[in-house]
Amino acid sequence: MSDVIYPRDYSLLGRDAKRAGEIGLSNAQWYAAPIPRARIKELMKRSDGPAIRDSIIWFASFIITAGLAVYFYPGWGCIPFFIAYGVLYGSSTDSRWHECGHGTAFKTRWMNDVIYHIACFMIMRPPTIWRWSHTRHHTDTIIVGRDPEIAIMRPTVILRTISLFFAIPQTIGAIKNLLIHVSGHLTVEELTYVPEMERARVYLVARIWMALHLAVIALAFYLHSWLPVLLVGPLPTMYGAWVHIITGLTQHGGLAEDVLDHRLNSRTVLMNPILRFIYWNMNYHVEHHMFPMVPYHQLPKLYEEMKPYTAPANTSVINAYREIIPALLKQAKDPSYAIPRKLPEGVSLMTETIAAE
Repeated sequence: MSDVIYPRDYSLLGRDAKRAGEIGLSNAQWYAAPIPRARIKELMKRSDGPAIRDSIIWFASFIITAGLAVYFYPGWGCIPFFIAYGVLYGSSTDSRWHECGHGTAFKTRWMNDVIYHIACFMIMRPPTIWRWSHTRHHTDTIIVGRDPEIAIMRPTVILRTISLFFAIPQTIGAIKNLLIHVSGHLTVEELTYVPEMERARVYLVARIWMALHLAVIALAFYLHSWLPVLLVGPLPTMYGAWVHIITGLTQHGGLAEDVLDHRLNSRTVLMNPILRFIYWNMNYHVEHHMFPMVPYHQLPKLYEEMKPYTAPANTSVINAYREIIPALLKQAKDPSYAIPRKLPEGVSLMTETIAAE
């Protein structure tokens, strides 16, 4: 008999956080597909080449789109270039901070660190905070009260979910936390997963970021132009967020909470090459969560290895949203609902669910 109380307490210090520990859902053992160890070690080999190539294309795309946006500004002709630039600034950075945060995009550590810090600034995610937040996300994926990165909480608040596409709650939260960090403090939830030895770095980076943001605003006033704030800071983070929300919500949207099997709470979606470049292959999300040290450029190969053990991938983003949207609407009224995942016949299932208690 389930003892879940709705609405859930998604805070890291509340009722469900305590409960997750009591029933063995925190720091637990997860299902892993039986891929031969030698093959996994082969796929885990890092290389600078693919990420250097992609980063050259990435930086060149920034220069071209920003240059054309400035050239045509303030005429209507600048709009498509600002849209493209915004997607690079507010969406492609989501996957760059993610992959470089794992330290797998490049073989060379300093290359990961450089791209990580650039991407974190653009998407307004404090590098030290999010490094530790994401560690917790992988340890306790979609475990209520433990995972600080659950994007859609239940029951679904439809207007808030729509506002994510414009990065409204994310940006408001980022600015609020920036001010807290500048003052030399962490939030009460951040204190639960950021080690004490890392906290001074959080405050230093926040003060550097604040200085950069104020410098951009001052330049805009000096030039009597919106261009600086349209190119750097919260505005491009917001107007460019929509693609990373479209792709990001496919990761876990509508799927099970409080399970110990990534095949039940994560989703792999087949995407076109442009989206895969922006998203750096994070569409292979079941594969990434099960074997997080496999570099992004090896995930398509890992996907082929894992096919016999996982539910079929969604065939497109549209196909994914055909199940996500009805599920979110249903979860607004029935928070206990989760999209069922049909695993291949004969494949073992390792899961701890609230419903199974």
